[in-house]
Amino acid sequence: MRRKVYMIAGCNTISMGTGRKEFNPKKERPGLEEYIREAGQGTLKMIGGAGKVDECVIGNFMASRFNRQANLAAFFPYVDEGLRYKPAIRVEGACATGGLALMSGIKSILAETAEVVLVIGVEVQNTVKAIYCADFLAGAGWFKNRKTGHAYFFPGQFSDRAGAYYEKYGREKTRQAMAKWFRNAIENARLCPTAQEYHNTVKDLEALAMMEPNGKSFVDHLNVFDCSKVSDGASAIAVVSEEGLKRCGIPASEAIEVMGWGQMEEDITLPPVDPAALTTTKEAVKMALATAGITRDQVGTAEIHDCFSIAGLMCMEAIGFAEPGKGADFILSGATSRSGRFPVNTTGGLIGWGHPTGGTGVHQAVTILEQLTGKAGEAQVAIPADRPYGLTVNMGGDDKTLVSVVYRKGM
Repeated sequence: MRRKVYMIAGCNTISMGTGRKEFNPKKERPGLEEYIREAGQGTLKMIGGAGKVDECVIGNFMASRFNRQANLAAFFPYVDEGLRYKPAIRVEGACATGGLALMSGIKSILAETAEVVLVIGVEVQNTVKAIYCADFLAGAGWFKNRKTGHAYFFPGQFSDRAGAYYEKYGREKTRQAMAKWFRNAIENARLCPTAQEYHNTVKDLEALAMMEPNGKSFVDHLNVFDCSKVSDGASAIAVVSEEGLKRCGIPASEAIEVMGWGQMEEDITLPPVDPAALTTTKEAVKMALATAGITRDQVGTAEIHDCFSIAGLMCMEAIGFAEPGKGADFILSGATSRSGRFPVNTTGGLIGWGHPTGGTGVHQAVTILEQLTGKAGEAQVAIPADRPYGLTVNMGGDDKTLVSVVYRKGM
């Protein structure tokens, strides 16, 4: 890269939805603008105020339908009057929207049009019933398939993937690994006060997750515990140059440096090349590792896009930690748990922390920032000296829009 790029001052709102004690669908809740303001102000406070910011990026998938609100870039002056008249854009790429927002900030730093970019990712989805939510979220895929797809469109898409995986590699062990994935997600979420599943008190999580899927009430090959939940929330972070670090008065040791990335698209109109594999994810991670000049064995922790537990399993194979069909063995070995060799989704991931669609990619970066700088609180995991890198994988649609980023602690 032509200059160094860092991320600092990560801030998350609560990931609100079913599972949180405060959530009540019959009571009025914070609006989209309040989540934007809370996350944005949190980051601005850490960097010394809006005067430090050159540009702004907001990532959001579907506010024009969930909230009947577009033109979200114009909310930055609402965050802070000091952001009036500053350049701002809104980006969208389905569930990878947050990752694309980060990439926009990174590229502004590299283009030398900014030294400090405020990036916010946000989604408020608990404004409609679940079946209508499913219809809105279907826009992340090829909408011409909506009429022939499942009523719960994306659970149906990944149910089909799970069915293909069961047929190709076996069902029983795969289901056990998916239940283990759920357990890890909830146990990690219980250590993070902003997580949607923070208040979860279920004792036997794996038994719960082994509930038999019922196609008559939901989808054929997944149960509701295999799915990330409808979530409201926002995350913010500052993307900065070396000059930006100085301007904000934050040492490199409290930052993460962007080492490489993979950003790519697949044809949204086509079905998966192999429904039992995440082929675009594989290519994006491969590019991220290559541009960072490292191997997967140097990664100490990762935040990956487990919109469904089967996606988490297949992502382990896409990264290369397990051969095709061996992802279940890798998970069941304990490797992905917080005490394992490769801790994944240390604050719960999409299943445990939540999935406010446009905010997820930014939340992943905030978690990596906290982990690599030792500021993750009770959720902190050990980062070995020989594996100092963090990895994020943010997927939009059914393996169509991908952003994968490699980070290490600033020096």
